[in-house]
Amino acid sequence: MSPHPTATRRLSLLKPTGHLTLGNLLGALRPMAAAQQEADCLYGVADLHALTVTHDPAALRRLVREQATLLLAVGLDASTLFVQSRVPAHAQLAYLLECVATTGELGRMVQFKEKGRGVGSTRTSLYTYPVLMAADILLYRPTQVPVGDDQRQHLELTRDLAMRFNATYGPVFAIPEMTAPPAGARVMDLADPTAKMGKTGSDGAGVVRLLDPPDVVRRTVARAVTDSETGATAIRADREAKPGVTNLLEILVACGGSAEGLTTYGALKKVVTDAVVAELEPIQRRYAELAADPAHVTEIFASGAARCREVTAPVLAAAEAAIGL
Repeated sequence: MSPHPTATRRLSLLKPTGHLTLGNLLGALRPMAAAQQEADCLYGVADLHALTVTHDPAALRRLVREQATLLLAVGLDASTLFVQSRVPAHAQLAYLLECVATTGELGRMVQFKEKGRGVGSTRTSLYTYPVLMAADILLYRPTQVPVGDDQRQHLELTRDLAMRFNATYGPVFAIPEMTAPPAGARVMDLADPTAKMGKTGSDGAGVVRLLDPPDVVRRTVARAVTDSETGATAIRADREAKPGVTNLLEILVACGGSAEGLTTYGALKKVVTDAVVAELEPIQRRYAELAADPAHVTEIFASGAARCREVTAPVLAAAEAAIGL
């Protein structure tokens, strides 16, 4: 059975390891929404990937529900939405790919080395999760996969595993090409503008979460790092010399605001706060509506998982047959 790539299919999965942030919205969710106009989009909550580190099961369920609801609230309702664990082919194909992966190539994964550094022991799933990521991709036979620099090594592994499987057992998988991710705002942590604003990995002081109320947004932006420069030229973009101010300006523009006429950092922070609150307000309003009707959210994700099971079934069946099952 020869692979049939799908050039107009887009797949993205987000790990429910923390609350979605303004950085997620401007850097990823907006481009994901825009892609709905030109591609068959499948967007998932990667709950299996969240098991690679210590976690609380009840908290994970809450985060999965929150993230699923937010994916709808930000306008991804024209996509196929699903929770990864509800499509068993992801885990099933991952094992078949583990049977062609080697410990040497998994041991070279930079993210595994970084996350395991200084830790007494790590879960085996953290070691093997790039193979699960490969299964996530290969199941849907895309020809192009948008990937950032932090995941480039994992996609190279995906390509290697697919080519090795095809060469050893027969042509089952399309070999995906790496492409640059759609342009989105690069939002940095407000307390540490040299680091990306992320769901995890910081104390949260510089993070704006999508469900933060206006007073929390105001306090977070008010504490944002700037610098000691004063005067009319202080408010300017310079990523190297003024990372904090540059971050605020980029957030402001991404949220539809303008810094024209501003001369103080206090004034800049006020307009940034107003722009961010205005950006989040319709999302939070829609989230509240959806959260009040959880059966509706459940139905949408159940329908999406059913479609994903249909899409992935022939790929898994072909892989199983090729490998001898």
